[in-house]
Amino acid sequence: MAYNPLSKEEERIILSKGTEMPFTGALYHNNLSGTYICRRCNSPLYRSKDKFNSGCGWPSFDDEIEGAVSRHIDSDGQRVEIVCSHCSGHLGHVFTGEQFTAKNTRHCVNSASLRFIPSSEELPPLQSDL
Repeated sequence: MAYNPLSKEEERIILSKGTEMPFTGALYHNNLSGTYICRRCNSPLYRSKDKFNSGCGWPSFDDEIEGAVSRHIDSDGQRVEIVCSHCSGHLGHVFTGEQFTAKNTRHCVNSASLRFIPSSEELPPLQSDL
């Protein structure tokens, strides 16, 4: 199996650690019940119950599925980058201390890094580069 094919824009964001323009992502206003998975490898990352409106312009979550997201100090030394633990695809950044939710955490995620699977649908199989 191979990773899912990506558009040029998805490659720019997921592989080259880019950022989509705020308020433009397809999943920013999504409020349906389901699971957000990695666009590159289908790994489940976030549950809809953990999504909230932070007003920042990108989908925001205050929790991830256990073990699904890895954190690294960003190249700017200031922010904490979040990546898919399975394929290392760039998701966005995580911020703490903003008081948006009781968990005091905001995963600011590019819509292009995610795919939404409604609760009524089965999750697709995990992809790998093998």
